[in-house]
Amino acid sequence: MDFKQTVLLRARIAFLVVFLFAIAVIGKLGYIQFVQGSQWRKAAEVATIELRPTKPTRGNIYASDGSLLATSLPFYRVAFDPCIADEEMFQKHLGELSQLLASFYQDKSEQDYQALIQEARQAKRRYVVLNSRQINYQAKKMMSQWPIFQAGRWQGGVIFEKAEKRFRPFQNMAFRTIGFINEEEYGVGLEYSFNQSLRGVDGSALYQKLAGGNWKMLYNGSATRPIDGYDIETTIDVNLQDVAHSGLLKALEESQAAYGCVVVMEVPTGEIKALVNLGQTETGQYKEVYNYAVGGQGTTEPGSSFKLVSMLALLEKTSLALTDSVDAGDGRCKFHNLTMRDVKSGGYGVITIQDAFENSSNIGIAKLIDSTFGANPQKFIDYIHKLGLNKPLGFQIAGEGVPLIKSPQSPTWSGVTLPWMSIGYELKLTPLQILTVYNAVANHGKMVQPIIVKKIKQANRVIKEFKSPVLHKKIGSDETLEKLRAMLEGVVERGTARRFRHGFYKIAGKSGTANKVIDGRYTDATYTSFVGYFPAAAPRYSCIVVIDDPKGASHHYGAQTAAPVVKEIADKLSAKDLVSSDCITAAQAKKTGSFPLIKAGYKDDLLHLCHELDIAHTHVVSDEWIRATIRDDTLIWQATAHFGEQQVPAVLGMTLRDALFLLENRGLEVAIQGDQGGRVKAQSLPPGTKIAQHKSIILQLN
Repeated sequence: MDFKQTVLLRARIAFLVVFLFAIAVIGKLGYIQFVQGSQWRKAAEVATIELRPTKPTRGNIYASDGSLLATSLPFYRVAFDPCIADEEMFQKHLGELSQLLASFYQDKSEQDYQALIQEARQAKRRYVVLNSRQINYQAKKMMSQWPIFQAGRWQGGVIFEKAEKRFRPFQNMAFRTIGFINEEEYGVGLEYSFNQSLRGVDGSALYQKLAGGNWKMLYNGSATRPIDGYDIETTIDVNLQDVAHSGLLKALEESQAAYGCVVVMEVPTGEIKALVNLGQTETGQYKEVYNYAVGGQGTTEPGSSFKLVSMLALLEKTSLALTDSVDAGDGRCKFHNLTMRDVKSGGYGVITIQDAFENSSNIGIAKLIDSTFGANPQKFIDYIHKLGLNKPLGFQIAGEGVPLIKSPQSPTWSGVTLPWMSIGYELKLTPLQILTVYNAVANHGKMVQPIIVKKIKQANRVIKEFKSPVLHKKIGSDETLEKLRAMLEGVVERGTARRFRHGFYKIAGKSGTANKVIDGRYTDATYTSFVGYFPAAAPRYSCIVVIDDPKGASHHYGAQTAAPVVKEIADKLSAKDLVSSDCITAAQAKKTGSFPLIKAGYKDDLLHLCHELDIAHTHVVSDEWIRATIRDDTLIWQATAHFGEQQVPAVLGMTLRDALFLLENRGLEVAIQGDQGGRVKAQSLPPGTKIAQHKSIILQLN
């Protein structure tokens, strides 16, 4: 056989082998397709079916009056099984359904939706997402009445896939306190801290994975229903929260501070009634970006507000009277290698202990503490530890800051640590910890742990109830507590916060100012605060306001920046206190046939009276301050002319507390003539007068 024939034979053999192999492959494909097809299709379905969790409805968060702070609202994604509807229904109503979809979503034309559904039906696709945009419950109800959809899931093929979104009715108010939680179950605030109660228990159901990565629930009866989460009831008072928020925001915007926080606590119970945290964002706006009142970033040197703790230790250790004296000198005093200064130029000289506290003399307080505890500083530290200030409070919101309290054994302890610690430096505390001490003084020495959640509930059934644990039955003797209260009242009556002494609520408290450490050095930037309680004689609330790094000389100290916020909160509380001498009962009104003395004042208060006494009145004007005239046994509301911030408002007919609130917040000192339980019948400065030309005003009351 020659070479040519050999090559030809080999080519024919190779071709035959390839041909036979191709026949075998085609035969195998045919066998798999037609003989084993159903078997492999079932196997593929099994491979894409998975038991997946179904989420429960998250519990609600309520304020103390039952107002919703956070809830879960249902939203839906609309999918469709185009193969379920019978041919007659499908052909008759497809056009109308497509038109409605196009009109509702406005992202595709009617023809596009019709083509999408027809192609899916022809391809026998059992699941099509009509639009990825989620709709609310009202839209779902509307769509359920559309052609084809109205036949339901099993005859029409519509699939409403439920998802839930967290909704806050009060929007950004208390945003950081309420908090959030993400899909990985990490978050902040109450949503995170009480997640185990709020989240509920997952159910389960079989899902099939479809092309494109979507999952479709298989309704085969194997699903396990999820257990919805519990609700939590907080101690927050939404009205007081709003007052504290607006007061702090105003102070921050005026001073352009870095951040601020407010905590208002009910004295006997330790319940937090308001918790506000506002930080300046890159755009210059203030938002709730961090919990400065509780968290680690808010743990800082408190400054003069800590002097209450120093005086507590001093009075418990010694038998000193408030009238005993201390030499504060000329305003400069050297402790070892550092010089301490007082704010007053030339110093305070020889002053009483009470004066040293009320005027916040650094040198006076430091000298008293150094002379008493200098030989054994650990004794002073022991008093701090006794109050529990060396450890977190165990507050109900996670992320509480850890305090820093040095001891003589600390490597950074030096000869100046004790005197500087006595005036609020070389230690770090959170605002909530400071407030807890002041609240204990107001509460006859009983220190209670602050709480912000009262109950965990399922509908009306209480699952768990929280009460404030008593941290210390009594932080000092009755004699010491009486002296502390006298000094705190003196701060507002005669001391650093005396410009805020007027008002319906008598406030007791202490201002604080601390220079901030930046890059390891103390700077002119300040951390300002005011902390106290009111009414001073029978305390109902304690409050702390912190404003960090306020700008401008007029905002440099706590008494200038933080104290006005506390006063505004106290004034607003007094303005809303309707237990006054001019209120009469509904029975009295019916018996006499007369109206109560409703003339002018804060709108919410007057409306409350009308509703309580069932008094007819006209539509309310939008102004916050209103006055009334009587016509045909009906109150006619009118706006009160309170003019601009630099003008004297009209206060005729108002109660003293309302008039004081409007006038003192414009910087006027008010002198009173007549019965303080009456209403204003005359004012010495006419409404509209420029305040810059006057410092005081006289009110005559009847």
